[in-house]
Amino acid sequence: MKLFSPPLLALFCCASFALVHAEKIVLVAGGGEAEKDAPAVQCKLREPFGVEFTPANEMVIVEMTGGNRVLKVDAQGMLRVIAGTGTKGYSGDGGPATAATFNGIHNLAVAPDGDLLLADSFNHSLRRIDATSGIIEAVAGNGNKGFAGDGGPAAQAQFSTLIQIALDPSGKQLLIADIGNRRVRRLDLATKIVSTVAGNGQAGVPPDGAEALASPLVDPRAVTPDGSGGFYILERSGNAMRHVDAGGKIRTVVGTGAKGAGGDGGPANAATMNGPKYITLDRDGSVLIADAENHLVRRYSPKTGLITRVAGTGKKGTAGLGGLPLECELNRPHGVTVAKDGTLFITDSYNNRILHIVP
Repeated sequence: MKLFSPPLLALFCCASFALVHAEKIVLVAGGGEAEKDAPAVQCKLREPFGVEFTPANEMVIVEMTGGNRVLKVDAQGMLRVIAGTGTKGYSGDGGPATAATFNGIHNLAVAPDGDLLLADSFNHSLRRIDATSGIIEAVAGNGNKGFAGDGGPAAQAQFSTLIQIALDPSGKQLLIADIGNRRVRRLDLATKIVSTVAGNGQAGVPPDGAEALASPLVDPRAVTPDGSGGFYILERSGNAMRHVDAGGKIRTVVGTGAKGAGGDGGPANAATMNGPKYITLDRDGSVLIADAENHLVRRYSPKTGLITRVAGTGKKGTAGLGGLPLECELNRPHGVTVAKDGTLFITDSYNNRILHIVP
């Protein structure tokens, strides 16, 4: 099954190189008043935070507390509700996901088999929707806010507001930004064992070259694998991005820790950010950063050490659709995703819309 009709698919297909030289940014979901079962651009979204793609190339969107739903754009470009009743709560495990309730779904990850893993943040729980049956179940977290369970069964573990989740390239290890515990944790999906891979639970800036497990963190908001056995950590009020290498050593690669919007075109470790919320790895190994409070999407290149601006004017607003990405206003972008064909999608969360950069 394909998400888009041939004309739209042709529109969406471009090499990742074209993202740098993109010509325009367009609306692909949100901006309308329909609730569901209508073209995605005619539907109402409520705080879309995460967007990913299934193996069948279907777009899946999660809504934060404004909607508490999981949505899918089907082969005909129609928006469907696949999980959530739209009310806040915790219920539904063992039954159809459409009847479940959530409390702030920050992000999701798509397993190789198409199952959806959901960060049900304020329920302190990781949940899974079976791609075949549509049944939802709890995978990790006992629902109680706290820190416990490392080395033991995931179902008995405790989290404190898990935020971004990300699968490693094998699809067998899930990284979890456990922001309230100031830790990054890992779930082995085969053994269902949870462990900590960065952060000692204390608040602070980790020294460059230190052991990640023994280091403090400010507030790990997002995490993504680097493709080489390590991973990146984005700190929200820390206004910085750290890198943990395959040997477990941590260093700061983006940001001075100060709040600001400076540094584009220069060394990333001299740049400033403002409440960054999400990161994802592009196909060339660079990292895309949703610099939410600056209303920007930015790119860090580990090959050059530079940071550049990808989308947004830096001004909050709605203007600029159909024009150049750098001339389009955003309102707290909370997510950025690279589809399998290399094209870039942005969840412009407080404008309640999903945007796409096309050549």
